[in-house]
Amino acid sequence: MAVARTEDALHHVHAGATHYFCSTHCLEKFRRDPEAVLEGRGAPQAPADPEALYTCPMHPEIEERGPASCPLCGMALEPKEITLDDGPNPELEDMQQRFRISAVLTLPLVALVMGEHLAGLRLLTPTWSAWVQLGLSAPVVLWGGWPFFERGWASVRTRHLNMFTLIAMGTGAAFLFSLAATTLPGVFPASFRDASGALPVYYEAAAVIVTLVLLGQVLELRARERTGSALRALLDLTPKTARLVESDGSHREVPAESLQPGDHVLLRPGEKVPADGRVVDGESSIDESMLTGEAVAQAKRRGDRVVGGTVNASGSLVFRVEKVGRETVLAQIVQLVGNAQRSRAPVQRLADKAAAVLVPIVVLIAVASFAAWAVLGPPPAFAYALIAAVSVLIIACPCALGLATPMSIMVAVGRGAGLGILVKEAEALERLSAADTLLIDKTGTLTEGRPSVVAVSPAEGVSEDRLLQVAASLEQRSEHPLAAAVLAAAQARGLPVTPLTDFEAVTGKGVQGRLEGAVLRAGSIAWLTHLGIATGTVDSVISAIESRGQTVIAVAEDDRLLGLIAIADALKPTSPQAISDLRADGLEVVLVSGDTQAVAEAIAGDLGITRIVADALPADKAALVRQFQEQGHIVAMAGDGINDGPALAQADIGVAMGSGTDVAIEAAGITLLKGDLGRLYMARRLSRATLGNTRQNLFFAFLYNGLGVPLAAGVLFPLTGWLLSPMFAAAAMSLSSVSVIGNALRLGRQRF
Repeated sequence: MAVARTEDALHHVHAGATHYFCSTHCLEKFRRDPEAVLEGRGAPQAPADPEALYTCPMHPEIEERGPASCPLCGMALEPKEITLDDGPNPELEDMQQRFRISAVLTLPLVALVMGEHLAGLRLLTPTWSAWVQLGLSAPVVLWGGWPFFERGWASVRTRHLNMFTLIAMGTGAAFLFSLAATTLPGVFPASFRDASGALPVYYEAAAVIVTLVLLGQVLELRARERTGSALRALLDLTPKTARLVESDGSHREVPAESLQPGDHVLLRPGEKVPADGRVVDGESSIDESMLTGEAVAQAKRRGDRVVGGTVNASGSLVFRVEKVGRETVLAQIVQLVGNAQRSRAPVQRLADKAAAVLVPIVVLIAVASFAAWAVLGPPPAFAYALIAAVSVLIIACPCALGLATPMSIMVAVGRGAGLGILVKEAEALERLSAADTLLIDKTGTLTEGRPSVVAVSPAEGVSEDRLLQVAASLEQRSEHPLAAAVLAAAQARGLPVTPLTDFEAVTGKGVQGRLEGAVLRAGSIAWLTHLGIATGTVDSVISAIESRGQTVIAVAEDDRLLGLIAIADALKPTSPQAISDLRADGLEVVLVSGDTQAVAEAIAGDLGITRIVADALPADKAALVRQFQEQGHIVAMAGDGINDGPALAQADIGVAMGSGTDVAIEAAGITLLKGDLGRLYMARRLSRATLGNTRQNLFFAFLYNGLGVPLAAGVLFPLTGWLLSPMFAAAAMSLSSVSVIGNALRLGRQRF
């Protein structure tokens, strides 16, 4: 029974033992920690029983309990959650066993038939030869090929015809005709017999087809396992043991899986972090490159986060465990990537539509071929008719067409994860290469997102401490990065913050509250001016501050201006090169900021950005995205703040910084770990390569069917006397699927 593991109610339709979930709603809602993505934000909660929940790589809306086959395409389902404890693939083991035994029986069968037909080595009479062939082929077809007949029958019963429909029909027709010719030869008319009066049998064709399809399944399943091997290797980065610190200060080695939140763990130089937590004692540098790609080790001290699987480069420290098992960043990122690998790109719709009509068309072509050969073919006409019909059914299997897009997406999403690019939706990855306009936020996207107070300018009669204390009291309940800077400055001076009443955050403008009857406000100059608070006397000071790219917070009490606080946020070292690369790649970059025009111009000037929209509220950013879209542009929006959420959701491609807020990452289709905008350029190249790879796969699949079906139907027979053998049709069908998979796997080796 399929199970819905989401926090929202899912609309579903019951069909037999399977629930079909809408692919746009079946991904689980994200439950997030309110801090950086390296604390686990952005990943789905693991199902309660993930080992038993399986899904289809081609149809992610299908979910089943336990290993099974997809009711839509017939492919083997795979575990929905990737875990380190995944055992051997039961489907792969079963197919390998069936292939080995089938190959052992098929080889002497082929040798016997080829010896009779090609070398004239007839060791047995035609009657005895047919019985020997039956004995060798029956286990292959009836046991080795049994899964194909089961899936073929299921496809007819559910009216979702697929590749196994054609395989079952082709091999079944060849084997049953041969069985009837062997056991009931007298019922066949002369038109079925050759010049010597013997009835042809096709045991070897049926057996070879089953064996080759089994080989194709083995190769396909192995290739599909490779797409998850990199993620399992990522999970395997966490150490197997940890050094637990006891209450008396001693420590002992314990299995890492036994750690619980609240435990204290000692981390020595060179050791891997066994779980997610926060430093409580000591200082060190942690190499986080396996998650972020950042080569420089990050300094860690008391209060800083550490992530499981990262490596302690130097120094010793003690950290308190906060997240273990499936709650760790590493496990959640793996699940996020796994969900993205199974999401469907728009280009997949073309393949879906083609596959939906291909099977009925192929069946009609097979029937038409049989009829044409039976009426017009040379003797034995019905034998030729059967060969043509079986070859058409076998060679036209839509497996390559169905795999073309999912395989490219699966490999590309895994490759992106290794580059620090987390793709939440395949559609975002596909559309990114087509984007022509990039709207980009300033704070936390272009800048470090760690602003600090650089100047405090109180009004006459107001002390700096008084100004900072009022501002900090107002900002203590705000989530804006500037609020954190004010609080840090007040804390550095040892200034207490005072609880306020009637607190209100005015989106995009500032905050206000009451203290002992007085109304306190902190925010933009424009907001205070709009409220009637006189600010004209400090205009020159404001201009000087903003000309340096610094942001001004004005603080007022009732109708009186208490002073100004200047806050600076340094550009990220990677921002200039990233903007240069993105512009060279054909993107029009527009800086959209809530800061004043002067501050935005100062930042834009340093980056070479010529188009600026300043003083933008959240609704303004979303409206600007819509404006560009109405003009026919494909818009990408990059941001990290709560105020960027509406614009990220509105954009064709939302790109969130990994160091940003929950709302931003929830709304975005792509998240850049560490907030390095340079990875957006890499994501564009990955998107372009993925689309190219997908088109190559689709072209090959369409070309294969376009050429293969006419050849199998016998269009060359009048000119060359050559008719495609069902055995070669089966080999070509398997080769087409393996070729598509091999081409998709090339993405994992490309450099971006």
